[in-house]
Amino acid sequence: MKKVLFVLTSHEDLGDTGHKTGFWIEEFAAPYYLLKEKGVEITIASPKGGQPPIDPKSNEPDFQTPATVRFNDDKETQEILSKTLKLETVNQEGFDAVFFPGGHGPLWDLAEDKNSIALIESFYNHNKPVASVCHAPAIFKHTKNTKGKPLVSGKKVTGFTNGEEEAVQLTAIVPFLVEDMLKKNGGIYSKKADWSPYAVQDGLLITGQNPASSELVASLLLEEIR
Repeated sequence: MKKVLFVLTSHEDLGDTGHKTGFWIEEFAAPYYLLKEKGVEITIASPKGGQPPIDPKSNEPDFQTPATVRFNDDKETQEILSKTLKLETVNQEGFDAVFFPGGHGPLWDLAEDKNSIALIESFYNHNKPVASVCHAPAIFKHTKNTKGKPLVSGKKVTGFTNGEEEAVQLTAIVPFLVEDMLKKNGGIYSKKADWSPYAVQDGLLITGQNPASSELVASLLLEEIR
């Protein structure tokens, strides 16, 4: 049985706006169910462990998808989610890949978290895929390859676009823009029209542009670990 580690944010404050953030339900639920139904065993971790914060916006009627509706009725998965492992207690051994769902939370914690950075580099250096979607490519801000260059340098990548960030009116709130950071780190960044499903794979790196790209990323990941 293939095993995938999911890593979720523990960060819930949307800058100093007084609003809450966290992970985006669709970006967790859609890949989770897609992989689980194909017999993949999933373990979930987060920097603080326990219940990771859910972005309240991702629960609004406009953002419901079959996967989020299923999750909201799925007490078993909610229970599993409430008991995430502490990130510092997991490593790449025993897993075939790692997947990072987005939401704005990762911009603050996972992008800067030393355990997350070390974990990604370790998965990559052990020839195991690293997948992320939407804001989660923020995890590549400080990750390096064995030559000390940014991990995304010279790699095809995508992630939440500057236009999408502008559309949700958080450009001035977020600590950095995912698109700008990926380009600055030497990534070969591409995108489709805002909110279009789009995922890119370059070797072990799999990235998706936005929430609608979650299943595409999970499908590419599944192919890779098979």
